[in-house]
Amino acid sequence: MNRTILFVLLGLGIFMLLAVLLVAMPMISTYNTLVSQNEQVDAQWKQVENQYQRRADLIPNLVETVKGYAKQENEIFTNIANARARIGSAQTRGQRMEAESEMSGFLSRLLMISENYPQLKSNENFTNLMVQLEGTENRITVERMKYNEEVQKYNLMVKRFPGNLMAGFLGFEAREYFEADAGTENAPKVDFGGASGAAAPEPATGGAN
Repeated sequence: MNRTILFVLLGLGIFMLLAVLLVAMPMISTYNTLVSQNEQVDAQWKQVENQYQRRADLIPNLVETVKGYAKQENEIFTNIANARARIGSAQTRGQRMEAESEMSGFLSRLLMISENYPQLKSNENFTNLMVQLEGTENRITVERMKYNEEVQKYNLMVKRFPGNLMAGFLGFEAREYFEADAGTENAPKVDFGGASGAAAPEPATGGAN
């Protein structure tokens, strides 16, 4: 009799252990996937930040070069300085995205202004900076696209069943996509073909509109 009870208890123990394993293993797998994808989002954001830093390193030289030929364009220089300050003071990833997107818009405006200064466009330093800036902007666009792809994978895991159960229980929340403002998704470009030959427009005499 005691043996029978022992076997029954042993069988129940094994059954309960298997039941726990059947529940725990998918939960562990889901948790590990959430952690991995969350880390992948952060890793990809680092790649975006690396490209932002490349651009930030170019901006001071670019602004100083343009100032040498267009000192009166005070408004755009002020806007760029303010955007740099907002980037430096950004407390969240969303604030950084917004400030960087704003910077893209101001850089595009700066390059449009340079069209009014043929001597600036023919300056070798300016030309080299433009080539580097355009390459960096293209890299930023690529890395931001990859970032959004990683965010999408992670968010789907967080929102779909059964991942949403584990995500809600452990505090995993959906991440924010990068959404560029209208007109800032394209890399700034300058047409150097007009630097010679055509009649040069008169330099602007006031601030940028």
